[in-house]
Amino acid sequence: MPPIDDPNYLNREQHFADAGIYRISETQALVQTVDFFTPIVDDPYDFGRIAAANALSDVYAMGGKPLTALNIICFPLSCQPLSVMEKILRGGYDKIIEAGAVLVGGHSVEDNEPKYGLSVTGIVEVDKLVTGSGARPGDCLVLTKPIGTGIISTAVKGDMISAGEAAVVTEGMAALSAVPAAEMLKVGPSACTDITGFSLLGHLHEMLVSSGVSAELSFQKVPLYPLVKDMAGMGMIPGGAYRNLDYIKAKLSWQGNPDQMDDALIILADPQTSGGLLVALPEKSLQDYLNALKEKGTNGHFIGRITEGLPGTITII
Repeated sequence: MPPIDDPNYLNREQHFADAGIYRISETQALVQTVDFFTPIVDDPYDFGRIAAANALSDVYAMGGKPLTALNIICFPLSCQPLSVMEKILRGGYDKIIEAGAVLVGGHSVEDNEPKYGLSVTGIVEVDKLVTGSGARPGDCLVLTKPIGTGIISTAVKGDMISAGEAAVVTEGMAALSAVPAAEMLKVGPSACTDITGFSLLGHLHEMLVSSGVSAELSFQKVPLYPLVKDMAGMGMIPGGAYRNLDYIKAKLSWQGNPDQMDDALIILADPQTSGGLLVALPEKSLQDYLNALKEKGTNGHFIGRITEGLPGTITII
C-alpha cells in the first residue's frame, strides 16, 4: 500500500502495530482496531465472549480505553438457528459492557461458517500512548496470561480432553486485559503488545524488530495453561504452530536442555487466541507492577529481559 503521510496518524511507521492511532487533539488520540475469527470453542456464548475480549485487547495494548464497538458477524442461516447467533452476540455484548464501552451497531453477512468479532474505537492520552517499539536493553518482560490456547483447543477438537477440563482456558481467553493495561500505565512501560495468532515468539520478535533490540527468554518461567505440556507431547499441535516456528526459527538460539528443545519451541510458537499482554518495563518498575496485579486479583509473570544484540533475535534458556 502507498505510504500514509497524515501527521495525525501517529503510528503510521510502526509496521507491527496492534491498532491504529489517530490524533484528534493536542492531548488525545483515537485507537482503532478490528478483529474477528471462526469459533475457538463449541459454546456460542463463550465464543462471543472470547472474540470480543480478543478484539478489545488491541486497544488495551496501546494504553487506550475502549469507547465504542461494532459487531461483525457471519452466520450460516441455512443450517443454524438464529438462537445460536443470539448467544454469540450476547457473549460479545456482555464483554463490551464489562469493558465500559458502548455497542453502537454492526454488520451481518450470511456465510457457510460462523465468524464473529468487533471493530473497536478507543481513546488514549497522547503522552501515555504505548507502542511495541520502545523496548530498551535491561527492560524486564512480563506476560499477563498463560499460553497454550491453540494446543488445548486442538486437544478438545480431538476429544483428548473435555470442555470441562479446558474451562480454565476458556475463562482465560474471555478475560479482559483491562487491569493489566491500567496498572501498566502507572509504572511507565517501555513497550507492549498482546499475544495472539503469531505466538509468544512471533509477537516478541515483532517487538524486538520494531525496537532494534534482542531478548533472552526463560522457558521455565513462561506460564502454561494446565495440560499444555501433556497435550503437546501427544501431538495435539495446531498447524499454525508449525508455520509460526518455521517463520521465526532462524531468529532463535536455544541455550537450554537439548532434550527439551523441540517440545519447548512448539509450545512457544503456539498460536494464541485472546492471549495476555507482553509488557517491557524498566527493572525498577518490575516488582511494583507484579505486586499491583496480584493485589487486583490477577497475575503477571517475569519471563525474560531485553538485551543488546541483533534486532529481532531471541535467546531461550
